[in-house]
Amino acid sequence: MRTLCSSTLIGEFFVIGFAGLVAMKDDSLEMSTVWTVCGIAMALSVLLCGMITRPGGVQLGWVLQLGLVASGFFVPVMFFLGAVFAVLWWASVHYGRKIDEIKAGWAAREGSAGPDAA
Repeated sequence: MRTLCSSTLIGEFFVIGFAGLVAMKDDSLEMSTVWTVCGIAMALSVLLCGMITRPGGVQLGWVLQLGLVASGFFVPVMFFLGAVFAVLWWASVHYGRKIDEIKAGWAAREGSAGPDAA
């Protein structure tokens, strides 16, 4: 799960940065506010890569996904991109857990076979 979720989060890091560049062009937004919000979101996406297997890591990831979708109120294309990344996040968590279960099953079978099985 860690690999899939981390890949999604790193992709989000770049999308958030590019969204900040687009938001900078909006005269109604302060540049310092744009980069403070984007910087926090970018830092969260990187920090979550290391926290994903800890308690609350997946839930914080969902909070980040909601923030990405909500950023569409300032950069309209983020409604679409946020939804895409929310689906990717769901897939990363869902299929990552399945892969982890399969790996654990393989490890258990190899461990129960013992060294004399070969």
